[in-house]
Amino acid sequence: MAHSQPSYFHLHLVSDSTGETLTTIAKAASVQYAQIRPIEHVHPLVRNARQLKRVLQEIEQAPGIVLYTIVNLDLIAALELKCKELKVPCLAVLQPIMQVFESYLGAPKTPRVAGQHVLDADYFRRIDALNFTMAHDDGRLPDDLNDADIILLGISRTSKTPTSIYLSQRGYKTANVPLVPSLPFPEQIASQHSAFVVCLIASPDRIAEVRRNRALLLADRDLDDYVDRSRIAAEITYTRKLCAKHGWPVIDVTRRSVEETAATIIRLMQDRDAGESEADSEIVPPEPTHGD
Repeated sequence: MAHSQPSYFHLHLVSDSTGETLTTIAKAASVQYAQIRPIEHVHPLVRNARQLKRVLQEIEQAPGIVLYTIVNLDLIAALELKCKELKVPCLAVLQPIMQVFESYLGAPKTPRVAGQHVLDADYFRRIDALNFTMAHDDGRLPDDLNDADIILLGISRTSKTPTSIYLSQRGYKTANVPLVPSLPFPEQIASQHSAFVVCLIASPDRIAEVRRNRALLLADRDLDDYVDRSRIAAEITYTRKLCAKHGWPVIDVTRRSVEETAATIIRLMQDRDAGESEADSEIVPPEPTHGD
C-alpha cells in the first residue's frame, strides 16, 4: 500500500546566534515544496547544555528535519547523537560552505559564536543608514541630497517605506518622497546631487486594493477619490512622465517582493556607478496585468 504524501513536516532550526541565517536558508529550501507546509520551530541562542536539553525535548516531541548553526563541539555531538537515535536528518548548514572556504584559502576556520553580528564599522554604518532613513521618510528630504544614497519616488501605496527600511538594513541611506500630482514636485530632487533616484509604480488594481484596505483600517470615510482606478491610472501616468523627463528608472512592484525591489535598485545603482550614463539608465518595464 502506497504511503500518502504528508501535508506538513516539522522543521527545527537550532542556532547559537539569532537564527536569521537558518531561517533564510530553510525558507529558500522549503518553498520548493509547495504542497507540504513546514511547521518551523526556531531555537535561537542555544549556547549551553541546559538550553540544548530543552531543544532536544522539543525535537523528540515533534520529530522532523533539524538544521543547525552551532560552533560548540560538545553541543554539536549531543545534538547529532539525539537525532541519530530519533532517526531524523540533522545538518550543519554552513559546513559545506566552510569546507569550500577552508580548501580555497588554505587556512583553518576560527569559529566565533554570532560572528556575523560583530559590532564593527559595517554594523554601525547600517545603524546610521537606518536612523537616516527613518528621519527622512514620507517626503522629509535631507538638507543636502548628497547625504542620501537613494531617493525613492512613488504615489501612495507603492511600498516606498518598507523598501526604504530594507535598503537601510543593507547600509544604504534612503529617503522616500510621495508623488501627488496636485502638489508641487520638490525640484531640488532634479538638481545636481549624488543620490540615486528611482521611481516605484504598481498596477492600478493592486494600488486600489491596498489603498482600500488601508483606508478601511484607518476608518477613513472619504474613499472614492483615493481608491478610484482611473485616478490612480492618472497618478501612474504622471509618475512615468516625470521619470521619463529626468531619465530616472521605473520599477513595477506589482509582482515583486520588497527584497526583489531592493535588489533591483541596488543593481541599477551599481550599473550607474560603473559608468552607465543617465541616458542609458535601465527602465524596468511594468509586468502586464489584466485590464491594463
